[in-house]
Amino acid sequence: MPLSAPVARQHLHTRLIECRGYFRADGLWDIEGHIKDNKTYAHESGHDRILSPEDPVHEMWIRLTVDETYLIHDVEAVSDHTPYRVCPEVTPNFKRLIGLKVSQGFHRAARERLGGREGCVHLVELLGPVATVAFQTIQADRAQKLIAEHRARTGQPPLRKRQAGEKVSVIDTCHAWASDGDAVRRNYPDLYTGAAD
Repeated sequence: MPLSAPVARQHLHTRLIECRGYFRADGLWDIEGHIKDNKTYAHESGHDRILSPEDPVHEMWIRLTVDETYLIHDVEAVSDHTPYRVCPEVTPNFKRLIGLKVSQGFHRAARERLGGREGCVHLVELLGPVATVAFQTIQADRAQKLIAEHRARTGQPPLRKRQAGEKVSVIDTCHAWASDGDAVRRNYPDLYTGAAD
């Protein structure tokens, strides 16, 4: 169901965010994010030049390379279009994310390393959807099969199976994954806290 019909209005700004998850030949995962902002009218940018509606105000990319435990092995950040010439100077700082896990507390840790003048607010904001796409990519059944096939092909032991009662990160993160809800009852019956059938 779409949103209700709005009152008369004028479109001024568009932000597009696209994120993609990839399984690499070496068994790691690339999770990429792209953010692009445009105004619908010509305006002056911080570079003291006039941007047309086709010229991006911001256009930036980030790639996190993670393993199946969500540990970050590498980071690449690029700022193609920025309002100020100095903005791209901070992209090397995003390497500071290497060694973090994309898990609970990731956003806080990222802001500690890249907050204020040490980072770019737009690239740091992009880490939110990128983190979500990491989970959506790696948790999928198809991804788990790719991991198992890669481990078998390269002689690595299979991933450790979750033990009964072991915490699952998705539980109680939203209404659908409430510990007393149907999704937990069906997928993790040992962690279900609702009424018995």
